[in-house]
Amino acid sequence: MTQRIRKAVFPVAGLGTRFLPATKAVPKEMLTIVDRPVIQHVVDEARAAGIEHFIFVTGRNKGVIEDHFDRQFELERTLAERGKTAELDALVRELPGAGQTSFTRQQLPLGLGHAVWCARDIVGNEPFALLLPDVLHFADTPCIGEMIEAYAAHAGNYIAVAPVPADQAHQYGIVGVEDPKAKTSRITQMVEKPKAGTAPSNLHISGRYILQPEIFAILEQGERGAGGEIQITDAMIKLAQVQPFHAVRFDGTIYDCGSKIGFLTANLAYALARSDLGPALRAEIKRLL
Repeated sequence: MTQRIRKAVFPVAGLGTRFLPATKAVPKEMLTIVDRPVIQHVVDEARAAGIEHFIFVTGRNKGVIEDHFDRQFELERTLAERGKTAELDALVRELPGAGQTSFTRQQLPLGLGHAVWCARDIVGNEPFALLLPDVLHFADTPCIGEMIEAYAAHAGNYIAVAPVPADQAHQYGIVGVEDPKAKTSRITQMVEKPKAGTAPSNLHISGRYILQPEIFAILEQGERGAGGEIQITDAMIKLAQVQPFHAVRFDGTIYDCGSKIGFLTANLAYALARSDLGPALRAEIKRLL
């Protein structure tokens, strides 16, 4: 019987140096896309896919993330006293339930693989989802939800992928697959930032994963890869020697909110998609241009 995906890991310990000075005192994950922090959008994606337990791997000066996903009784009381019931209902409705969030510290910036390893005891011996918090997958159907559906049909490890221009493939982790045109296909090769002209395809790893718990034993070895860090891609390549990996192609739009252009574009895209903001924003953009 396939073990259900109940838990998701969110590595949120990064410093966000590309957004200084904004991130000097505010975590990059708390920068807003319209009126919701980036991390809230990613957690929303996981909740919509049925995730029940949200595990945050944090670092210093990230306490505001924990506060964001907790009750704030003074704020709730003030909203109630002022009759702002819609705002109050939204705040309460969007919070994870009691016991559904866990927080652990990475302590040292040793890479994404190390951050995932820090969550090992909370995840336990079960498959889990991994969502990078600075990459937004914009679509009607949650990206991680599509992956969980594929996993339910056939257990294994899953990676979300999306096409990039061939001349940009060297900037990403790239996978080769048995059927490049299929929605889901078995992965035949994984390469981290291949040299120009050597990529096995144009499908890049887009920041959503379903991984089996055996990944932790590989990460435990602490082998350093690119940048002297413990890389999740290196661990996946090793795990792929004994377990199958599949790619799920994401057909929506991806916004890299770790870059300034990606962050600004995401704000525009999410705002334009809203009926309460889209028409007025279109008019303002037209006026500015």
